[in-house]
Amino acid sequence: MSHEDDLIRSERVGFDQVLGFTIPDRHARGRVLRLGPTLETILSAHDYPPAIKHLLAEALVLTALMGSLMKEEDSQLTFQAQAQGGAIDLLVCDYLRGELRGYVSHDPEKAKAAGTSPRLETLFGEGYLAITFDLASSEERYQGIVPLEGDSLTRACEAYFAQSEQVPTLLRVAIRSEGAHCVAGGLLVQHFPEGEEGRERLHAKDDHPEWEHVAIMAGSTRHDELVDPTLSLEDLLIRLFHEEREVRVDPLSLLSRGCRCTVEHYQSVLSRFPEEQRAEMRDPDGTIPVDCAFCSKIIRVAI
Repeated sequence: MSHEDDLIRSERVGFDQVLGFTIPDRHARGRVLRLGPTLETILSAHDYPPAIKHLLAEALVLTALMGSLMKEEDSQLTFQAQAQGGAIDLLVCDYLRGELRGYVSHDPEKAKAAGTSPRLETLFGEGYLAITFDLASSEERYQGIVPLEGDSLTRACEAYFAQSEQVPTLLRVAIRSEGAHCVAGGLLVQHFPEGEEGRERLHAKDDHPEWEHVAIMAGSTRHDELVDPTLSLEDLLIRLFHEEREVRVDPLSLLSRGCRCTVEHYQSVLSRFPEEQRAEMRDPDGTIPVDCAFCSKIIRVAI
């Protein structure tokens, strides 16, 4: 099945979509999404144990929610957790033009011993979460770093928004996994008390009456609603915010797996190495094998 066929199938069954929305009267904005085939494709690149598979699924939902907030098409969000002493050494996901990819480097034995619902400290030991925004037009980079503490990556991301962005933010993530099949959904809602999206944010407060109301409504989202393909994302928003005078909804955007492991990309990377080093990397056939951790493919590069 072609990439285009995958996107058409995802749209038809209600998966691999993200929907943006704004609630003007409450000075709030958000994103809601649901992942299916794209998520399964990314997870299938490696034989992850259940706890790692669940964690990567959560990270991919969060990456897509935050990445889709960026207005410029060629801007990129990178979600990276580095640690030592736990089951995981590195978790990295990124979002670019609606394309997602992700990978976890882990110790299989430690991951198995961690159980099915471990806390972040058990999985990572000592570590931190870095969220990086690379803006296309200005070529500026913004990064926020928070410790890997608590019961989930979702809570760590809420801490990031509170500390680095100083924007009241509510996040909900749901994951349903049955064997090789996995679906996930997510909701992000933020408060802009001084005006709608795009205007300057001042004096953001968690106890602002407008935000308290939105947070209560958004917080009522059920796990099964986020992963139910028969419930459209538009209908989910209606359920949550039916009391509001107006909810502005953006056109649906599709999400897909996007790995940039092309021969041309690796030729560009390897060209930066001195010829002496490239000679040491070459196999007898004259090519340099490059192992892509994201999609678990070996690309042979002639350079």
